[in-house]
Amino acid sequence: MSRIKFSAFAALLSLLAIAVFPQHAFAQLFETRADTAFMIDAETGTVLLSKDPDKLIPPASLAKLMTMEVVFHAIKSGRLSLDDEFLVSENAWRTGGAPSGTSTMFAELKSSIRLEDLIKGVIVQSANDGCIVIAEGMAGSEENFAQLMTERARKIGLEQSVFKNSTGLPAEGQFVTVKELARLAMHIWREYPQFYRYYALPDFTWNKIKQSNRNPLLKMDIGADGLKTGYTEESGYGIVGSATRDGRRLFVALSGMSSPNVRAEEARKVLDWGMRAFEKREIFADGEVIGEAKLYGGAKGGVELKANGPVSIFIPITNRDRLIARIVYEGPVIAPVEAGTPVGALKVWIGDTLSQETPLFASENVGRGPLHRRALDAIEELLIGWLR
Repeated sequence: MSRIKFSAFAALLSLLAIAVFPQHAFAQLFETRADTAFMIDAETGTVLLSKDPDKLIPPASLAKLMTMEVVFHAIKSGRLSLDDEFLVSENAWRTGGAPSGTSTMFAELKSSIRLEDLIKGVIVQSANDGCIVIAEGMAGSEENFAQLMTERARKIGLEQSVFKNSTGLPAEGQFVTVKELARLAMHIWREYPQFYRYYALPDFTWNKIKQSNRNPLLKMDIGADGLKTGYTEESGYGIVGSATRDGRRLFVALSGMSSPNVRAEEARKVLDWGMRAFEKREIFADGEVIGEAKLYGGAKGGVELKANGPVSIFIPITNRDRLIARIVYEGPVIAPVEAGTPVGALKVWIGDTLSQETPLFASENVGRGPLHRRALDAIEELLIGWLR
């Protein structure tokens, strides 16, 4: 770790009341009945709530978010269109349709359905038959499609999630985390705005059967416009939601609640708290030097660091003394260094939650130093380097 530039650090102290205490010294700013929880601000990437966010849980119908990401990506890349039609196989009909007793859009056996209607069925009605029809149409089988889901998850930065089917129905070895579900939802909103709107549809009718959207947040007048609910006996009731208010957008994922009513109320409370309990502050201006990293063998002893653009964060309106800011990098950095070289990150904690991580870059060119300076750096590294 390195020091933050003094003037900037002083500003941080006055604006954020940062306390330099161990990371484990604080509890959550908000108590939730969810077993696992993760909430993030869409604009700044500030993590507002994090409770056991990396715990592996069965996804249930929340897996359908990944199913739709694969579909949206295929449409955006030109491999599919909304007017493409897919055949309802006997497997899709029996496993996810009317005979299955699970969530269904009541697709008729051996009928052909436009992709856009299948998307609406999956998003609004949580249609398992719609998922399987899409999976078989795109990859030949659910197993192959699930492999595509996992591969695609890795490409968009989801490192832990593993999918075994397109529906989220119980399957051995199928897991997600609330952190990755929230980030997946934000990814869908950013990358596919033309399709994200489907998540706000209040209802959808197929085969003359009208079904309402299963997302309880849509009826609460809190600015919600997505995304999905799920349930498994093992992990309880879960939800991935998003809401926008006064130009702000939050994404939240919760799991492990005891009933649909608790799920709806808890999601509403968490989103409302996230909107009310924080205010946005710019802590470093565009181009401002944030700190310095130690150099090894350089013409000077350190290299100044800055971010690509201004650094803003949402901070608690109360409890501002529960923030910590540190520059973290692997060092010392070896000279020469060119301006723009990635060096480390500015990490800010809210309580015990790593709330924001901003990449930092060298702000200047620093060449290699003379032989005597390199020799002194080498001696210093031998004497104290092991302490890092």
